[in-house]
Amino acid sequence: MGIWGSHLYSTQPEKLDELIQNSLRPRRECQQQLDDTVDAICAALEETRQIPQAICVAKGGSYGRNTMLRGNSDGTIVIFVGDLKQFQDQKKSRDEILSKIWQWLEVCPFTMKLAARMEVQRFHSGLTLQLSTKWQSLKFEVLPAYNALGLSEKPSPQTYRELKRALDMTGALPGEFSVCFTELQQRFFHNRPRKLMDLILLVKYWYQQCQAKLNGPRLLPVYALELLTVYAWEQGCEAEDFDTVEGIRAVLGLIKRQEQLCVYWMVNYNFENETVRNILLSKLRSPRPVILDPTDPTHNVSEDKACWQLLQREADTWLSSLSPSESPGPSWNVLPAPLFATPGHLLDKFIKDFLQPDRHFLDQVATAVDVICKFLQKDCFPRSAIRVQKTVKGGSTGKGTALKTGSDADLIVFPDSLKSYTSQKNERCNIIKEIHKQLEACRQEKQFDVKFEISKWKAPRVLSFSLKSRVLNERVDFDVLPAFNALGQLTAGSTPNPKVYAELINLYKSSDAEGGEFSTCFTELQRDFVASRPVKLKDLIRLVKHWYKQCERKLKQKGSLPPKYALELLTIYAWEQGSGAENFDTAEGFRTVLELVTKYQQLCVFWTVNYNFEDETVRNFLLTQIQKTRPVILDPAEPTGDLGGGDRWCWHLLAKEATEWLSSFCFKDGSGYPVPSWKVPTVQTPGSCGVGVHPVVKRCSIQRS
Repeated sequence: MGIWGSHLYSTQPEKLDELIQNSLRPRRECQQQLDDTVDAICAALEETRQIPQAICVAKGGSYGRNTMLRGNSDGTIVIFVGDLKQFQDQKKSRDEILSKIWQWLEVCPFTMKLAARMEVQRFHSGLTLQLSTKWQSLKFEVLPAYNALGLSEKPSPQTYRELKRALDMTGALPGEFSVCFTELQQRFFHNRPRKLMDLILLVKYWYQQCQAKLNGPRLLPVYALELLTVYAWEQGCEAEDFDTVEGIRAVLGLIKRQEQLCVYWMVNYNFENETVRNILLSKLRSPRPVILDPTDPTHNVSEDKACWQLLQREADTWLSSLSPSESPGPSWNVLPAPLFATPGHLLDKFIKDFLQPDRHFLDQVATAVDVICKFLQKDCFPRSAIRVQKTVKGGSTGKGTALKTGSDADLIVFPDSLKSYTSQKNERCNIIKEIHKQLEACRQEKQFDVKFEISKWKAPRVLSFSLKSRVLNERVDFDVLPAFNALGQLTAGSTPNPKVYAELINLYKSSDAEGGEFSTCFTELQRDFVASRPVKLKDLIRLVKHWYKQCERKLKQKGSLPPKYALELLTIYAWEQGSGAENFDTAEGFRTVLELVTKYQQLCVFWTVNYNFEDETVRNFLLTQIQKTRPVILDPAEPTGDLGGGDRWCWHLLAKEATEWLSSFCFKDGSGYPVPSWKVPTVQTPGSCGVGVHPVVKRCSIQRS
């Protein structure tokens, strides 16, 4: 096995970077010898008169993509010939041109001083050129090609129309003319981080071991695994430096889900041209896995399903060795099909397959919540007069909008010692410290396995931790927040006494309290406002949250995005104003929400289900709120909480992303045509908030809008 002597599965995860450095990267001196030799041969090929009109030479394969493994690797030398005027000519004249190249290459070692040893072989099916140094062997396939790009940096839609016509006319296999796009393939990998290229080397090394173990033919083009690794990094990380183990887990996880893989890029082609759109629609409707060559939309590089199933089993084996404990270990959160590439009529399936939490997750959360609630109510304050009046499950799990991954269990605890908003502000830090202390004691007694997240605030409002116990198979993340029981024992369907809000408003106006600082007191109202909605609307909220999380990962270094809750409320508003039906078109709803985001400077949204304009204090405050700088999105449970925030958050960043997404495949129907959006006003209209509207409010609303 040479350098593959030590089996990869026995390598400790923390040693993978060392393995790459010491055993997988080509030796520097060998790389230099090969580079010098390849450059000399390519330069000579461009100048020789033996090959008529050799326009230029491109380097492809693993060598050209800079994903060459130490030991034995591959490459392509592609000679673009001016005599080839179209794709069809390449197929017709290939053998004749190869013979001329072969004749030239045979004498090349005698006429040129080369840094590496060269051997040329001519087969009926092609021509290979093998270069060897002391430690490295590199086999090139030599290919003549039609110069499809001409002088352009990118192909035009006309190029792909000609490609489709050539495939139809010649009966060539999809991908047979991909060699014409070698330079584009090289650019696709160009300037990727060094560590990503190292991750690709690790994946390719694993693939080689799979082949050796299975003792069979090449399982699938290694290019497919290179592209899959790039996709995993783009969707799950995009950082120049990352944890290699997390990256390899992500790639192996995608291989395990090969029956759902649908991956493509729109860097060289898109849906604007009808011919290209039809090619893409055809490919995206084909059986999974689908990994389209980013340079050639006709070429699914991953079509052999049997090969993927063999790799699937091997991926499961390596994942088990990477995570010897019960927990699977941290990994990038990457879906096997990107939302951007999912057609509108398949969004419901996307939500069901990738976003809805499964019963196991929900059962785990319910069990974990039960464990912590019992602890808070019975064991948390053993030497204190403090008693917990109630605990309320909030957040996405409480509202019924949790995602399959990345959702916390929020618990609001109401101690009887917090008797006012002010006491909550002054005393919550001590209560959090006491809960922390008691959980630590439980950990030492081995009742719980608890891992705390260190707060950056001197007086934290929340205690964040992850919990593992005897009854839990997986860790569950918690946010526990103490709150004043402002609502008392609120009966289902009733609204709070206006005095509750009047007291809050007076405190807000007379102190330095932030808007929404006491929203935890109204968690039950927030939860019920969302939880009572139709199932499909909650699924649309999941979709919007998934979109938001993708934007957040991309934009987090550029500015503070508006809170996710603002997008949840905006989704409910869009549905109320634009549909109101229990069953609706998900793509239309999603499009409507993104269009509202692009119009953020006009947004004024509020509800009167828990507070309204009847009480004078509340009315005057609401009039002030809805005349603030747009966007305004008031928390339906707590009027001081403006989730729009005016110019507090970087809505413009989110709006720019929304504008780009509006051209995505999500908003194309099954035939590739645009889906419409709902007609939704950007300003809440008088009388549309659920109750009668005070005359002053009508005048104000008409004047402001």
